[in-house]
Amino acid sequence: MKNLLRASLLAPLLAGSALVATPAFAQDESEITVSANVAMVTDYRFRGVSYSGGDFAIQGGFDIAHSSGFYVGTWASSLDPVSSGYGNTELDIYGGYSGAISDTISFDVGILYYLYPSASGDTDYWEPYASVTAALGPAEVTAGIAYNWEQDSVSSDLADDNLYLYGDVGFGIPNTPVSVSGHLGYTSGSFSPETYTIFGTDDTTAFDWSIGASMAVYGPIEAGITYVGVEGPNNDNSLAGPVLTDTIVASLSASF
Repeated sequence: MKNLLRASLLAPLLAGSALVATPAFAQDESEITVSANVAMVTDYRFRGVSYSGGDFAIQGGFDIAHSSGFYVGTWASSLDPVSSGYGNTELDIYGGYSGAISDTISFDVGILYYLYPSASGDTDYWEPYASVTAALGPAEVTAGIAYNWEQDSVSSDLADDNLYLYGDVGFGIPNTPVSVSGHLGYTSGSFSPETYTIFGTDDTTAFDWSIGASMAVYGPIEAGITYVGVEGPNNDNSLAGPVLTDTIVASLSASF
């Protein structure tokens, strides 16, 4: 569910889903399940851009899913208020539907609402999303899309909307507790990394990418490391806006 949504380093490591977990409780033969996750990351990267100023972030959330395929959930992260421009907290609320097309192909559609409670001004916005995942031998491959229509917090002088396309691949290394993942994303519109800083250009398109590995440590605890790259001005100064430099991000997470 948290696929393209919040690409913290839990997600393919990034964008794959940190929300798949052992149900905390079940009713009526597992009709309803609840799962939760918590993590600490050395940098909160969303589609390549740092929202924590290159510093540590604390993250976590939970989901409620029905056996029919419908689900709702929420996720939150600490932010750097100076570089992100969104205050010190992000809160995501989402709902959707996921199901199987065949034995090897599944889909996920939904809508996400980004809230920034401590930000000044109009910063909250909506984002519908959709993805298809296919099992190819030992690997899972995902293609997805997210779109922001014209909204007060989305529209800018350069673009009125934003489109995000992405692809993920992940697989477990046989006979080891290690999983490997890769991610490639493409942004077109007002949220392009090129437009984020005072050193930016008027280019409203950009790519972001990552490659990482995660490993089960003990019980529900996993450790991960990911290399994250992004197109954009070479900015490592949070006073000039979000950090836009390639980096290595480490994570420690647990799912329940």
